[in-house]
Amino acid sequence: MEKDLLHIPQMILIGSSSRNSGKTTLATELINQLKNSYHIIGLKVTTIQQKNSKCPRGGNGCGTCSNMQGNFELLEETNRNTQKDTSLLLLSGAEKVFWLKCLKSHIQCGIEQFMLQIPKNTLIICESNSLCTVVNPGFFIMVNNSKNYIIKKSASEVIKNADIIVENDFKTSVNSIAKKIAVKVLQNNLNSNIVLLNKQTPSKN
Repeated sequence: MEKDLLHIPQMILIGSSSRNSGKTTLATELINQLKNSYHIIGLKVTTIQQKNSKCPRGGNGCGTCSNMQGNFELLEETNRNTQKDTSLLLLSGAEKVFWLKCLKSHIQCGIEQFMLQIPKNTLIICESNSLCTVVNPGFFIMVNNSKNYIIKKSASEVIKNADIIVENDFKTSVNSIAKKIAVKVLQNNLNSNIVLLNKQTPSKN
């Protein structure tokens, strides 16, 4: 990765090659595996090309991004009782969860503002492809589960930087995959400044 990237060694970054590929499923399982060992903050990043542009998820969208105030917005999720990705991250055991919405040109400003609010001794589990263009995380996982082998542009730009690529439909084995990743995280300890709450590593079985 480039030397001028923002180094965030306490971040596990999860990208995906397509929509609905299981990124949140893996993130929630990782939180479940690691929540007894670390203080965890969840983050979802949504980037848009320009204000009032079409929804990055396709279709007409919900209007949330197009109504964004300023060049980025950082919102804290407090509701565990919806099926939104941020709610699922909170429900799985993250102590706090944030949604960063930003113009693609201001993603670095947005993540810098987020980091100002996060204790240095906290593990961050983040869902995003685009963030990898400005951040050097401690661990980058790419979920490559594209139908018809079509990979979205934001994934093709960063997949070469992945530490682990999870291939194909993994949802039936997400628990075992998350355990293996959690073991690697605990063994590497990502950043010596992260407070390790429990020295026991997850079972490899």
